[in-house]
Amino acid sequence: MFDSLPDPRSLIQQSPPVHLVTAAVALAWYTADSAVIIDVRERFERALEHVPGTLLRPLSTFDPYQSPPTHGRRLLLMCAVGVRCEPAALALVQAGHPGPVYRVEGGLSAWCRAGGPVMVGSSA
Repeated sequence: MFDSLPDPRSLIQQSPPVHLVTAAVALAWYTADSAVIIDVRERFERALEHVPGTLLRPLSTFDPYQSPPTHGRRLLLMCAVGVRCEPAALALVQAGHPGPVYRVEGGLSAWCRAGGPVMVGSSA
């Protein structure tokens, strides 16, 4: 009766390559210039504060087929508290993004608590 059930290890190996990283790890990658960071918050949120050098791709208009080239760096997604970057990350995986996709646990809030740089009051 249970002979047709898959081996649980095979289910783990089939899980999408989306990884959650701490803000401290994300900050280390940012400092080493080893990550491309996509901000999936909305434009008005970014105008209030954002991480310098990140790319804005709001979740409301997110197109996983328009992901930027990473040139060997990690692809890291960030939002306000770490929730909205999950559907964007899964969309990238489903669209066939060639490498792993990383999400910042706790988003920009955790980034700020970890001492990450933030620009305030700019829409850039």
